[in-house]
Amino acid sequence: MGPHPAVAAIRLAVRRVLHDVLTDLTERSAVRGGAGRGALLPAPGGGTPPLVLVACSGGADSMALASALAFEAPKLGIRAGGVTIDHGLQPGSDLRAAEVATRMAALGLDPVEAVTVHVGRGGGPEAAARDARYAALDDAAGRLGAAAVLLGHTRDDQAETVLLGLARGSGIRSLSGMPEVSAGPGGRGAAGRTHRYRRPFLQVDRQTARKACMVQSLPVWDDPHNIDPAYTRSRLRHEGLPALEKALGKGVVEALARTAQLSRDDADALDAWAAEAEAGVRDDDGRLECAKLYALPPAVRRRVLRRAVVAAGSPAGSLFARHIEEVDRLITGWRGQGAINLPGRVEARRQGGRLVIRQG
Repeated sequence: MGPHPAVAAIRLAVRRVLHDVLTDLTERSAVRGGAGRGALLPAPGGGTPPLVLVACSGGADSMALASALAFEAPKLGIRAGGVTIDHGLQPGSDLRAAEVATRMAALGLDPVEAVTVHVGRGGGPEAAARDARYAALDDAAGRLGAAAVLLGHTRDDQAETVLLGLARGSGIRSLSGMPEVSAGPGGRGAAGRTHRYRRPFLQVDRQTARKACMVQSLPVWDDPHNIDPAYTRSRLRHEGLPALEKALGKGVVEALARTAQLSRDDADALDAWAAEAEAGVRDDDGRLECAKLYALPPAVRRRVLRRAVVAAGSPAGSLFARHIEEVDRLITGWRGQGAINLPGRVEARRQGGRLVIRQG
């Protein structure tokens, strides 16, 4: 008799991602001309199998992910390890992190680390905690030579992310939610870094992950922050989404997750178009020409402008749609207006038919 359907579902999702990790390692190894196609890229130290880490909070989603990784990785010749982050935001959080580390070790994960971070205040409590968490995961992955870090975000998390993006009014990229593969919050990095974070459960609902823990008798911890109405995502999870399902019927979560994938495909295509178009709207000195920018479709033009503003030193995470709209008006609604001040002490102004974007 096979495993419970919930357990089978999470294991299949992880198995697919691990195969993708091995394929990426093989391709990168071939490109580097090291071992040739078909050979795996070893972790630092040479000769050892690749390492994949799971980021585990002790909640149902990440515990289900940890159990599936522990089961599937050895069958593919992969070492499986785990990292849990102590944000230090609740009494006893250090003891809880140590307990989660013990549970991961009991599953057979090795190495296992419990890492304490300092959470700042920039961007609000949720954003600050996320930044501290990813910084710690990046550090752990780098030190341990991990090929990938698995994250336990589910289809429900994806639906929430889409709705949060819709509320911000930040365009199609916000509606694309979380990618299955990413470099983390920065979005950029070296070859291995761009493929570091993997989300196997974006097509798995939260209830399936919780059921998998229950049938395997895996203890889980429910973070009180997840039900605290002080947090936007918590209100959306316990009030917003249930209200939408009551008004529109079941299937809202699935539809939102599907919207995320469709939006991501569209956003990726537009980003590629903008990258190709950028060279054609600059003069011989590399300055942006307003007349050529005006001729571009608005969606492409705004992406070119965003790329230019970020390249000038404006932090991508602080740059919102309203900033780019103001810069765009220098192209489409020119009336002699002055410079536009942007995050990162960057300013954009129109001079002699050129758009000048620089750090002041």
